[in-house]
Amino acid sequence: MASYNKVILMGNLTRDPEVKFLPSGTAIANFGLAMSERYTDRQTGEQRENVCFVDIEAWDKQAELVGEYFSKGSPILVEGALKYDSWEAEDGTKRNRLKVRLMRFQFVGKREDNEAGGGYADAQPAAAPRQAASYQDAPAPAASDASSATEDDIPF
Repeated sequence: MASYNKVILMGNLTRDPEVKFLPSGTAIANFGLAMSERYTDRQTGEQRENVCFVDIEAWDKQAELVGEYFSKGSPILVEGALKYDSWEAEDGTKRNRLKVRLMRFQFVGKREDNEAGGGYADAQPAAAPRQAASYQDAPAPAASDASSATEDDIPF
């Protein structure tokens, strides 16, 4: 059975990256990412916004770089894979969640040299990294202000 697990997201960090080191010295960074979708409600004409929050996990050198160069509010483009975590909570209930395991990331916007943290500002959409030099992805459709499929299309 064939499978494909790839996620590309661009948004802003919801919190500073939390970098930890395993006893082996391997770095792990965890941070949250928020992506907003703005649309116009077809019935009321009001501008609406949906925000999606995703947990991201980075490993090794990428974890160290994310911890060093990013902070809450920083824009970032991430490419990764969905990862399913399950565990048993202290009260005995089974818990689970999906998160994204970071494979690649890209700085978005320009660097602010006057900021102590070396943050990035004026986020501009960035192209996703290419898989291989011989393969060229089709261009992504341009974002528009037109109404998107929303609550009006949900049958319940």
